[in-house]
Amino acid sequence: MKTENLRPLVRNLISAASISLVPVTLIAASTAALAQPSDRGDDTHFQPGLLVVSRSVYDNLPSNVQVGTVLPPNCANTQGGCSASTGAPSDGRYPYVWNNDGYDASFGITSRIFLDQTTPGGAVVGTLEVPNSLQHGFAHDQLVTSFSSKSELALNLSTDGQYLTFMGYVAPVNTVDVSNSNTPGVTDPTNPVGQNVYRAIARVDRNGHFRFTETNAYSGNNGRAAILNDSNGQDIIYTAGNAGNGANPQPDGVILGAGAQIVDASKLHEGQQNPGTPAPVASFSVTQLGAKADKLGKDDNFRGMTVFNNVLYFTKGSGSNGVNTVYFVDTTGTACPNGVGVPAAHATLPTTPLAYNAATLQTSGLPNNMCILAGFPTTPNKSATTLSYPFGLWFADANTLYVADEGDGYTGGADLYTHAAAQPHAGLQKWIYNAGTKTWTLAYTLQASLGLGTQYTVKDYPSGANPATGLPWAPATDGLRNLTGRVDNDGTATIWAITSTVSGNGDVGADPNKLVAIRDIVKNATAAGASQEKFVTLRTAGYAEVLRGVSFAPGTDLNGRF
Repeated sequence: MKTENLRPLVRNLISAASISLVPVTLIAASTAALAQPSDRGDDTHFQPGLLVVSRSVYDNLPSNVQVGTVLPPNCANTQGGCSASTGAPSDGRYPYVWNNDGYDASFGITSRIFLDQTTPGGAVVGTLEVPNSLQHGFAHDQLVTSFSSKSELALNLSTDGQYLTFMGYVAPVNTVDVSNSNTPGVTDPTNPVGQNVYRAIARVDRNGHFRFTETNAYSGNNGRAAILNDSNGQDIIYTAGNAGNGANPQPDGVILGAGAQIVDASKLHEGQQNPGTPAPVASFSVTQLGAKADKLGKDDNFRGMTVFNNVLYFTKGSGSNGVNTVYFVDTTGTACPNGVGVPAAHATLPTTPLAYNAATLQTSGLPNNMCILAGFPTTPNKSATTLSYPFGLWFADANTLYVADEGDGYTGGADLYTHAAAQPHAGLQKWIYNAGTKTWTLAYTLQASLGLGTQYTVKDYPSGANPATGLPWAPATDGLRNLTGRVDNDGTATIWAITSTVSGNGDVGADPNKLVAIRDIVKNATAAGASQEKFVTLRTAGYAEVLRGVSFAPGTDLNGRF
């Protein structure tokens, strides 16, 4: 079927999902034929207007970890040292393997990445496997994620909508503790994980062809999201993440490689690349708010990101440093002299790294060119009595911003489920801009039928309590992470999102989670007006699977049209 003939079908699928959100399960065979799996990406074609969901599958082998193994890898040769001498308590079998997280705080195992092409109603019509070391005929380039690093694999369209981008690691499948390893160009001797692994950005086009760009950023931690700026002849990538897994003070490269980065896209194979020093594109410090300085680089522990109207936005929702809130990069230098404001009307996207003084990096850190979006929380985490946990964000228009809040992840006792259910701001927050006051205001938080704190079953998953934690294995939704959306002609937004979870698992990032959707009237500004709006579950991950990111397919414009 030609693309132009497919478009009416795709529009009908979007319309059907947007009106009723009943999962669409009957897909024409000819549509599925356009999105068959391919281990090299040569025959798979993404269709504009469909969704793409990033998924990872754990290679469930007992041999991945031996009971009693001393971890992290090569820890004896680091200043950070090894975990307790008893060694790993569990072998590599899922889900018991994640109980090793209680012994090794850096624990994780690399796993394969899949990009599932999905109808707006949640039906999978094709899958593209990202090149990895387990594939038949594997040659050179590869990328994996870390199971169970829950903040990874966000999907974003490039600024012209022609590519999908995401981040991972240049490592074989089934490698232990890669997500807290150093990068080859930035080694922290106090990091207990004694191995070096490049982080990398993947870009994939409509035909399923991949290119990878390596980076030394995020040494000791993980890259979480990437957006390719390929407009007006540019070929640069913005990334979000966190760095550092060692003592204080951190090496210069860890400070430089945290938070918001800018990376020149590479056209070389991974083995031919030689990444240099990380290049920050922006930085924030709580000193901009008059607070005492935190550990350098940790205020920039970013999770979500988006581009809207030529402005780059980030969210921070974890860690004890900084402020859990929504930020933007001020390329004009005039938008927020005191660390809080709104973007200037004539702002442009950054195209060069942030200039800094190497001589004062360890004492003063990076210059600050980021602002908290006015109206969002401004209290530093160290002094805040309540916290929010923003993750993905999506602008319906210039005055309407949806922010996913993943919840606080509390698993401290038998009340974990009731605690999750009682969170007032976990779920989908709707913020509205007041042009008169130049401030954003939280209108309401959508939670109905999201199932916060409600246990659900997964086929073949263990029942009862996890002996390692004394808490139930059963996962329950705790909030939302990554999301995307589109506005229909009737002024109603449809938002798709990936859930976060709580459970008695040794690492809740390994819980099978969900793809959900909801409709919201964009112009509505009150909770009463949204009282009938409810989430619908479109898909639940299976045994040894997790869902991570959601985006429209390459070729779809940034409003969800094509």
